[in-house]
Amino acid sequence: MKIAAVSFIFVLAAFVSGCGSSEPTEQLSAEKRFTVGMQLFNNGDYLDAIEEFRIVTLQFQGSTVADAAQYYLAECRLMREEYILAAYEYDQLVRTMPSSPYVSKARYKRAMCYYRLSPPSFLDQTYTRKAIDEFQSYIEYNPTDSLVHDAEAKIMEMNTKLAEKDYNDGIIYMRMDFYRAASVYFEDVIERYHDTPYAELAQLKKAEALSERKKHADAMSELEIFYKKYPNSQHKNEADELLLKIKQRIAESKEQTKKVQVKKEGTVNKTDQAN
Repeated sequence: MKIAAVSFIFVLAAFVSGCGSSEPTEQLSAEKRFTVGMQLFNNGDYLDAIEEFRIVTLQFQGSTVADAAQYYLAECRLMREEYILAAYEYDQLVRTMPSSPYVSKARYKRAMCYYRLSPPSFLDQTYTRKAIDEFQSYIEYNPTDSLVHDAEAKIMEMNTKLAEKDYNDGIIYMRMDFYRAASVYFEDVIERYHDTPYAELAQLKKAEALSERKKHADAMSELEIFYKKYPNSQHKNEADELLLKIKQRIAESKEQTKKVQVKKEGTVNKTDQAN
């Protein structure tokens, strides 16, 4: 009994002694958390920085550094090339803190996330179109921002990629002798991407596709448009060759029609004579 009592006293003393020797855990303020996060961010420790910024955005939503923490949380995702997650975090800032000075940058960076996800022209272009929409939204909301010129250049770059895809799809259909389908793609390039280098090529190929469909008059009209719109085109020789081919086909068509007419008249004459 005495042994048990002594043991209990010893354990209790050890517990009290342990509690007395420990120091209370420091509760960091929003500002200190953000400072720690920025130190980690600048050192390239993005995962640890994410944890610090996340605490600020969740526990200190009304603090003066909440918007900055949200922005750099997105920046960490961007630096880790986690573009979908980064776009989401930038979007959170834009939607929940619209008066923040970081919003214009967040709009631009959100567009950049989809720009980075944009694949080569022969693949699906969903992210390319999304990037164009986001850059256009950025320009609409921030028309005087210093990054507008860059956004416009990237829109042009991605429109050219979309034009390249449609043009190449048209070429594939031409090789398969599906000239009607090819014409649809070339027309799309001409109408939607008229300010890209592929519009000129599409104009020429549209004329060729029409000629292959024996729509020679329409093909001639498209070539006339080509010569008018691109008088100094480097593809003028190709256009000249196509024009000559179309004229030859028209002449051959007329000759064939003439032969058919003569044959028909001869048949009629023989019938009359037999009667």
